[in-house]
Formats: sequence, C-alpha cells, structure tokens
Amino acid sequence: MRRILWFLYMLAVASGLPYPVSAQDVNGQGRQDSLRVAGTEADGFENPLFTSEDLLQLTLTLDFQELLKDRGEERGYHPAILSYRDAAGAEVALNLKVMVRGNHRRNPETCNFPPLLLNFSRKTTRNTVFEHVNKVKLVTHCLNESYIHREYLVYKLYNTLTEKSFRARLCRITYEDLHSKRKVETKYAFLIEDDKEMARRNHGEIVRKELVVGMEGTDEQAMATLAVFQYMIGNTDWSVPYRHNIKLLSLDSLAAPFPVPYDFDYSGIVAPPYAIPPAELGISSVRQRLYRGYDFPDQVYKEVVKTFAAHRPAIYNLYRNYPYLEKSEVKRTLSFLDEFYETMDDPKDFERRIVRVGQKNQKNYVVVKGLKE
Repeated sequence: MRRILWFLYMLAVASGLPYPVSAQDVNGQGRQDSLRVAGTEADGFENPLFTSEDLLQLTLTLDFQELLKDRGEERGYHPAILSYRDAAGAEVALNLKVMVRGNHRRNPETCNFPPLLLNFSRKTTRNTVFEHVNKVKLVTHCLNESYIHREYLVYKLYNTLTEKSFRARLCRITYEDLHSKRKVETKYAFLIEDDKEMARRNHGEIVRKELVVGMEGTDEQAMATLAVFQYMIGNTDWSVPYRHNIKLLSLDSLAAPFPVPYDFDYSGIVAPPYAIPPAELGISSVRQRLYRGYDFPDQVYKEVVKTFAAHRPAIYNLYRNYPYLEKSEVKRTLSFLDEFYETMDDPKDFERRIVRVGQKNQKNYVVVKGLKE
C-alpha cells in the first residue's frame, strides 16, 4: 500500500498542494496504519440481497423501549429477532443485535424513530436472504414514510449513473415490541449495501479515513459527476476530505480513488422538515441549489453534461414508475429536476451556476463547521 502514499505525494508535488497527512503522520508514526485499506477480497461478488428489486417483508422483534432510550454517544447493541417468509412460505427467524445509529437522525428531537444498525452472526444466516451480510444499515421512517421513499430513490438515481455506488433494498418492516409495551407498527424502510461489499463488488477497496484526500486527489471525471449529481439533488451535506457522507473507492493503488456518496436526507429532493442548510453557505433552503464542487476542465464538464443528458429518461422514469409516492410528490420532484436540466441545457446558465462557482470554490472553499461522519 505504500504506492498509494507515493501517488498522493507525487500528486501534491505536481500540483503544488500541501501533502496530506494524518495527525499521527506529523510525528512520523502510524504511517503504515494510515495506509491500510479496509475492504475484502476484490472478486466482484454480487450480494443477492441487493440484486433483487422485490419489496422485502420483515418483522423485527426486540425491547423497543430500551432501544429507543439508547441514543447517546456510548450506545450499545440490543438482542433482537428478525423474521420473514422464504420463497416456499416457511418462516425464517434470525437472532441478531441492533443498535441505534446516525448523527442528526439519532436525536429524538429530529426523529421519533431513529435509523438502526443490524448486526448478524454469519453462523446463523446460512441459506437465508442475509447469508452474505454481517452488518447492514437500516434507514427507518423517522417522521414520515414519504421521506423514506424519496431518499431511497436518490440511491437508485445514482445507481443509474455508475456501478460505483451504494445499492439499496426497499423493505416493509413490522416492528414488534418484545414485551408488548409499544404498539405494533408496520413501516417502509430500506437497507444500504455495506461499504466493504460495495468495494468488493467493484473489485476495489475502501480507503481509510485516516488517509486525507481532497477533491483534487480523486478521479477527475467521477468527482465532477458526483459534484454535479449533488447539485442536481440539492445536497450540500458532504465533504471529501472530511469523508462526510463520502467513501473513497480505490481500484488501483497507482490511480486516484473514486468518491462514492451516501446519506441524502439533507438534500432538496428529499427535503424533510429538519433539513436546514448551514449558515456558512448563504442559502436559506435545501431546495435552493448550490454547487459545492471544484472547477474542472472543459472536456470533463462536457462529458458530465453528456452523461446526465443520456440518463435523463431513466432518471425521470424512476419517479414516474415508482408506486409508493403520491402523484403530487412525483410532480414536485420532476419540476425540481426540470430546473436542474434547464441549467444543464443552457451553456450560459451552466457557466454561471457551476463553472464560475467551481472556480470560486477552488480559490476559497467554505468549510462547514462541525463536519463529521
């Protein structure tokens, strides 16, 4: 893995940028640890859990009173049972551990029902739909199921642009309290592909957060596409160097890594009531788009414009054909996308809203305070 460090060093030298190091590296210690990459064997494995488009019906049983009280920084796992019916109609029940996760959505003032982390034992999942899963994120209904569908579709949008993206699986989950102290409720949710599985599927590895990489150190075309995608959905809640809602996927230790986004609830296309943009950005609503990428060469921008134009029918059809959104929501979303494509189709507007803003960002990037994963 020394070649990754050497590549970043040479990149910094060639561009005149300061060489990125971790806090440990300043003292000349821990350099080998900072270079290690988290991943599994890069064999292109496809997890059946995320290749199916079928709605997954599940029942999750545990002590919800104890779980929902455990939202602090020092959270623990809670024993649970996850059950479903297989293709033959037989009930399958799995023992697992569940923990509350997330940052903003973990706060009870933000979400009545927080997102969860499901932790399976591989010894118990053999020959089940979760056979190839260890830990998996579950995005729950929070305040309203409508936002679940909106955010789920953002993952599907990015899937249409690139395989270097996180897959998601829509679920319908019945939550049963172990002691019957909480009313049974059934809500939509979705599972997110684990980062190591995403990397494995793409024959790559995840670059550890300790290795500091900025936008300029990533694959140029992929970074430009991601930045414009975030602009399309009205999302400013991301950062490459802080690894805030971004993972870096390395396919070759001598090549720049690919940025892969996740967590889109603060975007204008989802727009939950708690999504308020940081004051530093100077915008009043997440529905107000602001480009947060750097500047890129004309040819890179041309390829980005071509990519979004080519995928426009698929992007629109995701919403037109999705059965779980109200017609008014579909209409509002398509109108939001129309505004984006008006900019993409107008060279002058593209120059003003993206190119010039990217040039400004390159010179003086506004860093949002308190960024963390």
